[in-house]
Amino acid sequence: DHVQELKTCLNSLFSKTSYDNYEVLIIENNSTEPETFAYYEALQREHERVRIIRWEKAFHYAAMHNRAVMEAKGEYLLFLNNDVEIRNAGWMEEMLSHCQREEVGAVGAKLYYPDGTIQHAGVVIGFGGVAGHLFAGTGGDQEGYMAALVSVRQVSAVTAACMMTKKTLYRQVNGMDESFQVAYNDVDYCLKLRAMEKEIVFTPYARLTHFESKSRGLEDTPQKKKRLMREAKHFAAKWPDILKNGDPFFNQNLFEIVPEYRNMKYDETFWDRWSEQG
Repeated sequence: DHVQELKTCLNSLFSKTSYDNYEVLIIENNSTEPETFAYYEALQREHERVRIIRWEKAFHYAAMHNRAVMEAKGEYLLFLNNDVEIRNAGWMEEMLSHCQREEVGAVGAKLYYPDGTIQHAGVVIGFGGVAGHLFAGTGGDQEGYMAALVSVRQVSAVTAACMMTKKTLYRQVNGMDESFQVAYNDVDYCLKLRAMEKEIVFTPYARLTHFESKSRGLEDTPQKKKRLMREAKHFAAKWPDILKNGDPFFNQNLFEIVPEYRNMKYDETFWDRWSEQG
């Protein structure tokens, strides 16, 4: 459901995107509202490039997208949440310009909260627990530490709320690990590419607004928190070295220098602190 969010996303995609050689696959997951299906019908009448893929099982981000990739016709895959809105015309070309490079595995965009502050500018492994967005809440007009918010640069991972990758690489690493139903599947995917010595690139020249977790909701119930803890522990068991040694694209000294970062570093006390915070 959430038709209005999907309309905002697709209207901005169709009206603002200057690149034109793409298809749209919508993963339909147990919607019930009549207006949702009426909108699907209208979309397909008006846009030949739109197809609907039905996923009738429970929400499972990794499995849903692995299924959709099997249907995709293009050489490049662009994962895009329904709760985003395009901000600049050349965003898709910008991402493609890096993704088509042989050494690049995936490309992520600069995402803003609705109030104009930063939501995503790359993911740091071990920040705020298992993985986190370093500059979240920073003013959207800021350059960031060492101009990180306005520079094309390598990072360890990016969010799949807006992520481009090659279909050949996606298949080569067997897609997203379905052990991660909701969280960390995109970060895990990026680390699998990094293990192949592929670069993960953040570009500030692809800009979108992200109404974060608007459709799926927050991790705010005991059941969701339990699932999140399970996925976090699985991630930590799968990637112990980077958590122990630190993200190679983040200066570990900043955990000590920047006051608000001092309690954000992953360490042996993390699970106790997580439990205490509920």
